[in-house]
Amino acid sequence: MAMLYPTYRDVINAVNATSEDGEPIIESRYSVVVAAAKRARQIVDGSPVTCDNHGDEKALTLAIDELDEGTVRVLKHKETDVQ
Repeated sequence: MAMLYPTYRDVINAVNATSEDGEPIIESRYSVVVAAAKRARQIVDGSPVTCDNHGDEKALTLAIDELDEGTVRVLKHKETDVQ
């Protein structure tokens, strides 16, 4: 079985590193999945990609890369909103 990169923990740590108040923004795998899905939908709907790696990648892969690189923000008040 191959390991997937980035791991859920990597993405959670990257998103939480962008927190302005030091409080964790997301704490569960479910939150990562929902945030990535919402961001992927934004990309499909025409939102510009903010990560470096955007060749022929699928929208979900791009969304996960953006979350991992910290180039998009996940809003805490609505845990699944991506900005």
